[in-house]
Amino acid sequence: MGKDVSPDSFNPRDRGRYRRKMQRCLDTLARMLAEGSFSFPRKHIGLEVELNLVDAAMRPSMSNAAVLEALDDPSFTTELSQHNLELNVPPRPLDGDSALQLEDDLHAYLGMAGAKAEETGAHLAVIGILPTLSNEHFDQKWLTNSARYSLLNDRILAARGEHTLLSLEGTGLPGQQPERLRSYAESILPEAACTSVQLHLQVAPEEFAAHWNAAQCLAGVQVALGANSPFLLGKALWQETRIPLFLQATDTRPEELKNQGVRPRVWFGERWITSIFDLFEENVRYFPGLLPETDDEEPMEALESGLAPKLSELRLHNGTVWRWNRPVYDVVDGKPHLRVENRVLPAGPTVLDMMANAAFFYGAQRALAEQERPVWTQMSFQAAEENLYAGARNGFDAQLYWPGIGWLPPDELALRVLLPLAREGLRNSDVSDAAADRYLGVIERRCVTKRTGAAWQRETVANAQSRGMDRDTALAMMLERYLELAKAGEPVHAWPVT
Repeated sequence: MGKDVSPDSFNPRDRGRYRRKMQRCLDTLARMLAEGSFSFPRKHIGLEVELNLVDAAMRPSMSNAAVLEALDDPSFTTELSQHNLELNVPPRPLDGDSALQLEDDLHAYLGMAGAKAEETGAHLAVIGILPTLSNEHFDQKWLTNSARYSLLNDRILAARGEHTLLSLEGTGLPGQQPERLRSYAESILPEAACTSVQLHLQVAPEEFAAHWNAAQCLAGVQVALGANSPFLLGKALWQETRIPLFLQATDTRPEELKNQGVRPRVWFGERWITSIFDLFEENVRYFPGLLPETDDEEPMEALESGLAPKLSELRLHNGTVWRWNRPVYDVVDGKPHLRVENRVLPAGPTVLDMMANAAFFYGAQRALAEQERPVWTQMSFQAAEENLYAGARNGFDAQLYWPGIGWLPPDELALRVLLPLAREGLRNSDVSDAAADRYLGVIERRCVTKRTGAAWQRETVANAQSRGMDRDTALAMMLERYLELAKAGEPVHAWPVT
């Protein structure tokens, strides 16, 4: 979730100092972009997976400190709640058989984490929203012991001035009426329910805008094809409930500011861009600092002395604006680079499903970014945003807009348009045919069967309830079966429903 911060409280002068420092960081970034200061030897990809820990009863296990101690591996780190972990897989090139090696590495990492978790009496669950969460798990005492998390919690709640309201209406289980959730939380821990896969792609500065715009166009179909978060606090809600939940859990706006049109910090954006600078500049212009900590670096002086500026304040601030496709500035081995971070996908159900989602995204993103007449010049930004929410709410039952075609369901959009583009993009990225066939074949079969993780979860729970099981028992039973099938490794479209 980002670097830690000082546990000391901030005073009113800190915000002004922080604002001025961010402007100097922006000026430095603008100069770096103008002068071509960025390293770009070849396209690299990276991947982060947020994880859950559960006990034998399938309820959250607040044991991340013990599991991390047992793991003793810097690839794993804390997340917001004590039942969360995060895996950061080392970056690698996209080409050749790299994706196949990444699949093997993910199996190894998650296998090791699962084994260490079991030594502490817990089990690893790779899923978009843990369906057995209850209100008691949103108590502030379950925040991971970190100054960053505590300060972030306090700042968001103070900015809003009231408790977190979770208000959602779902689509109902098969044959049942829609369900509605209305619940309050006294912390930002509902955000910890949103466990995701974050896909990174390193790009050249001049290619960033096209890749970001392409990612925005793909967001709706991504969540529709990859949905894995249908339950929250015992209610059947959206196919990908993470999307509205994340917005509500970290919202700094009371109702009055929402009514005035103040932008949310979980943000799709509001326009197509021409440079990565547009996004960082919007972040600074529209959003007050939540963690206004400054360091001693003068970024322009660092640049003029031949060093890569850290731009610490700009990066820290960027980490508190949760765009679904986030710009990333980073420095590795003294060299600065830029990345697009795609954040719309849930974790799970299996390693193969996550790899298939990643290959589909990287391939389609590249193909769209290289089109002579880009798709985002043919559709409004609002249409792309509406696609995101339609795909998240309705999954395969959504109607998505695509230029030149009009409205169509996600499976048809993928089969007719985006899977061929994804194959073209992977080919242009020199990804091996073996990798492309393996992963895009999973997406194709998922579209044909219309079986996502969310669809499987909903059908399994509905069947259990039809046999007389109550909702809580059905959710626990479903999760236990989910973990068994995920461990077996077959992609979710092939899972049986009992």
